[in-house]
Amino acid sequence: MIDGLVAGRLMGDASRRVDKAGRGYVVARVLARNRADEEFIVNVIAFDETPGTALLALADGDALSLAGGLTPKVWTDKQGVVRPSLDMIANRVLVVAG
Repeated sequence: MIDGLVAGRLMGDASRRVDKAGRGYVVARVLARNRADEEFIVNVIAFDETPGTALLALADGDALSLAGGLTPKVWTDKQGVVRPSLDMIANRVLVVAG
């Protein structure tokens, strides 16, 4: 896993889930861009209450930055094009009050 900092915009709303053991966590998706303006989808999961609560307070399209562990992945779109994505376990969520 890579320690990373990602900035982007929330895609849809974050949602709270519960695992089989009854522990809660929050999942979200973030659209981020690199310097070449290529888009990356970041699949975010937050196990700790503080980042989870911050994600749940945001709405679709809100800007945010996330710090945590990153795992690079790839996925294939409907046209068969392989695209990069990232999975992140968020430890911190930073937002700008608007």
